[in-house]
Amino acid sequence: MIHLLLFDVDGTLILTGGAGIRAFQRTFRELFQMDPMIDGIRLHGRTDPQIIDDIFTAGLGRPATPSEIEAMSRLYLAHLGDEVQHSPGYRIMPGLPGLLEMLAGRPEVRLGLATGNLEEAARIKLNRAGMNRYFSFGGFGSDAKDRTVLIRKAIERGKALLEECNQQVRAVVIGDTDLDITCGRAAGATTVAVATGGDSWDTLLQASPDYLLKDFSRPEEFLAILDTLHETLRST
Repeated sequence: MIHLLLFDVDGTLILTGGAGIRAFQRTFRELFQMDPMIDGIRLHGRTDPQIIDDIFTAGLGRPATPSEIEAMSRLYLAHLGDEVQHSPGYRIMPGLPGLLEMLAGRPEVRLGLATGNLEEAARIKLNRAGMNRYFSFGGFGSDAKDRTVLIRKAIERGKALLEECNQQVRAVVIGDTDLDITCGRAAGATTVAVATGGDSWDTLLQASPDYLLKDFSRPEEFLAILDTLHETLRST
């Protein structure tokens, strides 16, 4: 019995202190000589391709062309590295990376990512915290604009790593927004919400996650959830 634990990045594992927004702003200014219209655009829980679409529509009144998306993504990643590295508001969420270290040592667990970030953007953000080493696979905004689809991609990749083990597999999506929960459920995963980022406790509660935590400062709470899931899977 193997659990694929699929973590969101922003607001779940780390906060960049606005580095991503600043990188988008710098990119848009350089490419189009104007400030992007960020106000009113939902950022948390969205995929990078969705955010790029919204910025184009709000600022230029039209969707981006494929070549513009490629140019914007490339320049965004270059600026993101600089912004993350120098962001005074960057911080690691409570209880991490200690919880990840515990989970990495459990034979029934495989750690992955399920994030709306472009894959390289996710790696840039986690690199400052030294967390990339915990996550060998994932689903990313560079795989799909739709969050449910990228979660399914993460599950597919996780299962591909287990082809020879012949064990039951359960996917668990862990995130800080209602979109993590609703899309995780749509992808067939168990969902764990953590109230450390984009959405409040009440908003997450309304999304009906299977489990809801304040944060990871008490790792035993998350480990208890994992033990419960393991016992449930064994009994089915």
